[in-house]
Amino acid sequence: MMIAKKSDGIYIDDTISVNDLDSIIFDCDGVLIDVTNSYDKVITKSTDLMLKQSTNNLDTIPVTPQIIDAFKKTGGFNDEVDLTYAAIISLTAAYKLNKDGNEFIFQVIENADQTGINSIDKYLDSLDVDISDIRKKLNYPGIHSDSLLYSIFDQLFYGPELYEKLFNKKSQFNEKGFIEYDNVIVTKELLDNLKKRFNDKIAIVTGRGINSIRCSLKELLEQFNVQNSVFLEDESRDLAKPNPEALLRSIRGLNTSHCLFVGDSMEDLIMAQKATEIGNKTTFCAIIGTSKEPTDKRRFFEKKGVTLILDSIQLLPKALNLV
Repeated sequence: MMIAKKSDGIYIDDTISVNDLDSIIFDCDGVLIDVTNSYDKVITKSTDLMLKQSTNNLDTIPVTPQIIDAFKKTGGFNDEVDLTYAAIISLTAAYKLNKDGNEFIFQVIENADQTGINSIDKYLDSLDVDISDIRKKLNYPGIHSDSLLYSIFDQLFYGPELYEKLFNKKSQFNEKGFIEYDNVIVTKELLDNLKKRFNDKIAIVTGRGINSIRCSLKELLEQFNVQNSVFLEDESRDLAKPNPEALLRSIRGLNTSHCLFVGDSMEDLIMAQKATEIGNKTTFCAIIGTSKEPTDKRRFFEKKGVTLILDSIQLLPKALNLV
């Protein structure tokens, strides 16, 4: 496949047909919302807090954007709390093995796959290191209400007022939630342009819960077909990406014959591929502009055979010949 630069920020294989697309489904984080200063920062801060508590090590390495991207490229870490768990236990193992944390975590990532934290647990179990104490302390995934990791992550992300409203519990932190640093990319003007082609067949399939996404998108959420959207934080864990069932549920609800699924992760690509394999034609569009290293991300998706890559969702109307 030869993918060419159609214009600034648009990379497309000219052999693909965009004219028969009749629906569009969006991932949220990294697509509708830039979470660089929200979710990504919570991953780093949660990991730092838990490591300092568990190892008494004040020199823990930060979870950098490069580490986050590396985990996500494996196809098993769409869930930010999963990624945080993987980072914590990996760096705990590095500390106990007296290994360089940065080198060791990339070694762990090389042994990760689409099964996510299961692959991390399996690899670390193969090493001569006892991390049962931190696993017990985190109690993850477990029951949401009983997990220390869920609790810390949610408190930091939502902030004290929203956390208490959503979970009926007091937060131990006073600073405002990182959700307030969500940078909303999607606009009503963009959605109005897309509705010229797709009408009400515009939905969302995201790892977030509906309360979280409503807090950030506010009235813009109602511009989507919410009834046929899926908010995976509110669903059973076995539906988590890259399980294609959530995407298939949305596709079937929209009654679409050819869907454009817009995402930014390997999990999103896998979902689109599996949906097509099952018989629900889905073209994947990769968004790269919210990455710290967009050129690297573009090359990554090109190698995976993605035929439509955009710097931003704002380029969708032009890429789809709507303007």
